[in-house]
Amino acid sequence: MIPEMTPPPLPNLDLSDQADTEHAGQRIDEGKGRVFPCDGCGSDLKFHIGAQSLSCPHCGHVKEIDISEEGSIGEQDFRATLERAAELSRERNRKLEESAKASGSASKGSASKGSAAALVSQEVSCGDCGATVQFIGSLVSTECAFCGQPVQVDRARQAKEALPIDGVLPFAVKREKAAGLLRDWVKSRWFAPSAFKKAGVKGKFSGVYLPFWTYDSMTFNRYTGQRGEYYYVTVGSGKNSRRERRTRWYPASGRFQRFFDDVLVVATKSLPDKLLRKLEPWPLGSCKTYDQSYLAGFLARRYEVGLSEGFGRARQLIDAALCQEVASRIGGDTQRIHSVDTRHDAITFKHLLLPVWSLGYRFKAKPYQLVINAVTGEVQGTRPWSFWKIFFASLLGLAVVGGIIALSQ
Repeated sequence: MIPEMTPPPLPNLDLSDQADTEHAGQRIDEGKGRVFPCDGCGSDLKFHIGAQSLSCPHCGHVKEIDISEEGSIGEQDFRATLERAAELSRERNRKLEESAKASGSASKGSASKGSAAALVSQEVSCGDCGATVQFIGSLVSTECAFCGQPVQVDRARQAKEALPIDGVLPFAVKREKAAGLLRDWVKSRWFAPSAFKKAGVKGKFSGVYLPFWTYDSMTFNRYTGQRGEYYYVTVGSGKNSRRERRTRWYPASGRFQRFFDDVLVVATKSLPDKLLRKLEPWPLGSCKTYDQSYLAGFLARRYEVGLSEGFGRARQLIDAALCQEVASRIGGDTQRIHSVDTRHDAITFKHLLLPVWSLGYRFKAKPYQLVINAVTGEVQGTRPWSFWKIFFASLLGLAVVGGIIALSQ
């Protein structure tokens, strides 16, 4: 039995559109396209996965990423950020209302409402060929469609409207290595159609940095329930006698503290949350202080799940872990959990970018999605299934079970 969790309520705020001008993390620079010119030939540098530095694809020049030794990925205060965001939001709404009154607008204040899922469109000029590059939704880094050079929006939203990035986990798996991992993954799918395994997956990998939140929380917990202990009795008589298991129940209650560190929450809606969670665990200890140089040559997306919404998702993961601990503390052979009251204190968070190789493909006109953890090499995705392989495997399983039963008799 899993109880309803009742942690203390949090302010109903979604920071995907809220301000935070005093946040301690690193902000992105001016709202314009940015490239990294080569000191040798002037071409655009790209992040080199093997060397973990910027390199020129034309002349081979290598430029180390200059990271301050004093820089560190610090934890940010969750509730203080919510409070600052609420205050700045009220101030912004007040100014919008005053502006609406001054202009005689009938829809005053309507512009104050935003949504993390709303499509935000921006246009920047490619620094190499001058073409206009459009950024829609959460995309903040892409390639020019005309010359193929990497282009970034240094600030996809104004700094006052988005929380800064605290850290980035650089790509460690090269594109060629990812392709090899994908081939191995396809070959290992036992119940995939033979045509699929023979043809493999056709498509182009996209290297993308996806946004995540991590949360820390000290929890204070009080629970009530029952501990069940099994015992056996014989019922019936003669040939009809049999043993039945029964349970004695005893009341149980207690209190305990537990600290949760780096509870990871997916902050994008561009890929299924369930699919991305299968890429865990991530080596978060290897994250670097955010520097935009790591994004050179890759796609990057801003968060679409706000800070408070993200903590709501983290709390679900925490509640599930607490239920398991409560069951362990109650002990016995089985447990009933009546209530778990949890208080969260000292909540902190980080805003991280984590690297993924992503590929969408089709098989018999049906779309599928594959993702690869670009640090550990973990491959996850959707794929076609062979009805006949599953059918004959089921028949074989039934035949084996029947043979075992026959031998035992």
